[in-house]
Amino acid sequence: MKILITGSNGLLGQHLVHLLLQHTSYQVIATGKGPARFSFAASAALYQYVELDITDAVAVHRVIQQYTPNIIIHAAAMTQPDPCELHPVQCWNINVTATRFLISAATAAKAYFIYVSTDFVFSGEAGPYKEEDATGPVNYYGSSKLAAEKAVMESDLHWAVVRTVLVYGNILAGNRSNIITWVKENLENNRPIKVVNDQWRTPTYVKDLAKGILLLFQKKAAGIYHISGGELMRPYDMAVAVADYLQLDKTLMTEVNASTFTQPAMRPLKTGFIIDKAVSKLGYQPTSFTTALKDMLG
Repeated sequence: MKILITGSNGLLGQHLVHLLLQHTSYQVIATGKGPARFSFAASAALYQYVELDITDAVAVHRVIQQYTPNIIIHAAAMTQPDPCELHPVQCWNINVTATRFLISAATAAKAYFIYVSTDFVFSGEAGPYKEEDATGPVNYYGSSKLAAEKAVMESDLHWAVVRTVLVYGNILAGNRSNIITWVKENLENNRPIKVVNDQWRTPTYVKDLAKGILLLFQKKAAGIYHISGGELMRPYDMAVAVADYLQLDKTLMTEVNASTFTQPAMRPLKTGFIIDKAVSKLGYQPTSFTTALKDMLG
């Protein structure tokens, strides 16, 4: 079975490739913009990296026509809310127009299409959310991801949308930061940080997200699935847990609310997911935050 992954240089993409290569029944075509950031020890029969700019329609069709994947996992995106707010045309091109190019090419290849989305499609007024709850993004990033979701849902593909929340974990190669690594790096270097205490999420360990996506296509599931951690937490709670685990100086942390920061993009206050559907239909079981920290930080 051939699986093509977009965004394979990112945190999720790297862990997806790593997980799939543990199954010798999968041939993985990893794609990304620019050279590969991580070299996987696998035979050419099981793994190939292909440079691909997903905003180039001709290149998208050429690559998918060449490799004819059975499954496409679309994990590439412009994911930082503030740059999306400041550069809406670039955000739309990457998150929406490129997704439409991939949908078109996937339709021609008759591929099963898995789209990775976000909790930011919700307003944050009534979280945590079920798959059926009404969407209502409060920033351009969320709006672009919701538009891409709709394009997937309106297609003739066999599709699944995986929404996730505040993904964290160790990147295998590169320097992409997430909340855990940000807290660790700053406190280890005795730099003071301000951490938000009025936003609620169900943070997702990247290894859980990769496993959830694997379960999804193993069961040939269709529709929307919420895949995240099972614990509703604030960023401040996460930062305290990191400091406690590593025995770092918590006095360097200041507890603040979101209004402290001047940011171009609004953030939803309370999202997080109800993951009952993924648990019951996929057999998904998230790692506890404490266990994930131990796995991540040693």
